[in-house]
Amino acid sequence: MNIQLYQVIIVAISAVMLFQGAKEFFKRESGQTLLKFAVRVIVWGGMGTVAIYPNSTEIVARLFGIEDNINAVIITGFLLVFLLIFKLLSAIEKIEQNVSELTRKEALSHLDSSQGNEQKR
Repeated sequence: MNIQLYQVIIVAISAVMLFQGAKEFFKRESGQTLLKFAVRVIVWGGMGTVAIYPNSTEIVARLFGIEDNINAVIITGFLLVFLLIFKLLSAIEKIEQNVSELTRKEALSHLDSSQGNEQKR
């Protein structure tokens, strides 16, 4: 079995993404749920599996009733796109949480300063 450069790169990226997901899940970082972790394991684990065992796409193709193996590769591409969308949604959730937190802090600081001005009068 010849190992190609793309296989090493995909396995490395998959390992990093799985490690990052496990770290975030087990540290109970905000927004990390069992469902998100499971999706990450399935998608990145699947990508690593396909990189290590390229013929596994034939099994997936037969499982879904696809006759040509190239279609299984296309399905894998869709999974990658799905993952990118998933990552973007997670980033958007974090940004929304940060904006909400900053808005609350700003509102409380204005409330405190306005109460201080009223007491001075």
